Amino acid sequence: MTAVELNGRLMCRDRDEAAIVLRHLPTHIRLSRAEAGCLRFDVEPTDDPLVWTVSERFVDREAFDAHQARVRASDWGQATSAIAREYAVTTD
Repeated sequence: MTAVELNGRLMCRDRDEAAIVLRHLPTHIRLSRAEAGCLRFDVEPTDDPLVWTVSERFVDREAFDAHQARVRASDWGQATSAIAREYAVTTD
């Protein structure tokens, strides 16, 4: 089995976008951590109130892809779709 990791940043343009993140983030984290195959799911604020670091690890590509599909269809995915992201996905 090859684990999949995603690391990067979520970057808001303004405080309105940051408020959307803050409103939806607790549920997004809870649901993501409860998914089958999730080994790590962390979204942490940085010193910049408009930027969060994102670190995810899933047991395999299937679990990661299922997570991505669920997120796209979720309230989080809909509410934050316009917010910029810089992510790198790797496997080991």
